[in-house]
Amino acid sequence: MDLPLTTSLRGRDLLSLADLTTDEFHALLDTALELKRRWRDGDRPRLLEHLTIAMIFEKQSLRTRSTFDIAMYQLGGHSVLLSQNYIGWGVRETIRDVAHNLERWVDGIMARTYGHGTLTELAEHASVPVINGLSDLLHPCQLLADYLTLKETFGRLDDLTVAFVGDGNNVCHSHVHAAMHAGARLRIACPEGFDPDEGVLAAARSRGADVTIVRDPRAAARGADVLYTDVWISMGQEEEAERRRQAFADYTITPAWFEELSHRGVFMHDLPAHYGEECTEEAVYHERSVVFDQAENRLHAQKGVLVQLLAGG
Repeated sequence: MDLPLTTSLRGRDLLSLADLTTDEFHALLDTALELKRRWRDGDRPRLLEHLTIAMIFEKQSLRTRSTFDIAMYQLGGHSVLLSQNYIGWGVRETIRDVAHNLERWVDGIMARTYGHGTLTELAEHASVPVINGLSDLLHPCQLLADYLTLKETFGRLDDLTVAFVGDGNNVCHSHVHAAMHAGARLRIACPEGFDPDEGVLAAARSRGADVTIVRDPRAAARGADVLYTDVWISMGQEEEAERRRQAFADYTITPAWFEELSHRGVFMHDLPAHYGEECTEEAVYHERSVVFDQAENRLHAQKGVLVQLLAGG
């Protein structure tokens, strides 16, 4: 099978799954699946030989940092690790200047930032593709790995009911976009005052997304094929920790919740997990958990993104 390279993705930024067409979304998943199969079969195509990406981190990272680095290496390319301590954008020099320097040296940029505006400004000025490794608004690469996992688990995506239980945060927003492309039914359970962004919801619903908001997390899980949670307190929200713990007191997922799921239902978490808050350790290590499949698939999803955006030029 030839890789399903999509010429419309070549040279593009990936800041949000909403920027993709549904065909492009599925092309990224199909590319990731094919590259994963080839790697396991011993076929190691060096599709990014002599190409380089800069990886910029304002936030700590295990999965994003490791998988982009390994993906570039396994595809024959190279990555350069940068941090705010190295480049000092916004302090030592402007984001615009950083963009115009990097575009002369590298073939792409992946950035994991606090503000989403940092990414959009970087993409505005850089002539090479910019990939969102995470921002306070969106986490598109995580959801590509998640839906890759669901495609492997269920074989198809358009008949799934996904229950997201927790804060209407960046991961939740990208869930909305992924469900929109996949044709999945998305239930979001969150307390009053922690809803996802109305603009994100409205735009996705205008494109046919089937998304409902509920307040009872156990009701959201009932009959669902996927039960997904995320941390209640993200990096940068530490001052809100106690208020959030109180608001989400009834949202801690244990294996007992799995009885609410459909007969094929699985548990997902994007990690890191705060055990005793959004879930228990027993839930993550339960036989119905695919949490570490998700983590593994971060590598293959990153490969799909990198090949589609950078290869073939």
